[in-house]
Amino acid sequence: MARLVSDVHVKDPHTRLMVHLQAGEEPAPEYAALVKNPDAWEGGKPPTAAQDAPDPDEGQDADTKQAAKKTAAKKPARGRTTAGEGTGGQ
Repeated sequence: MARLVSDVHVKDPHTRLMVHLQAGEEPAPEYAALVKNPDAWEGGKPPTAAQDAPDPDEGQDADTKQAAKKTAAKKPARGRTTAGEGTGGQ
């Protein structure tokens, strides 16, 4: 596994919290896949195991996605339908 040559911050795909990866350490494959900058790695290339890591959005079934919210048709304000009719009370 490749080592990092600089400190990197990535967002954990499960907890959505920022994770600090320090220079000189070998991050877990799930975190290594999130480091896109090749300059952060020894030798200038990301590890090959990072390409085999699962996609963070993969494996979610359709039930976990939010449903679209339907909005009701807008009605005119009270009294607006009769405002244009008649003599205006004169």
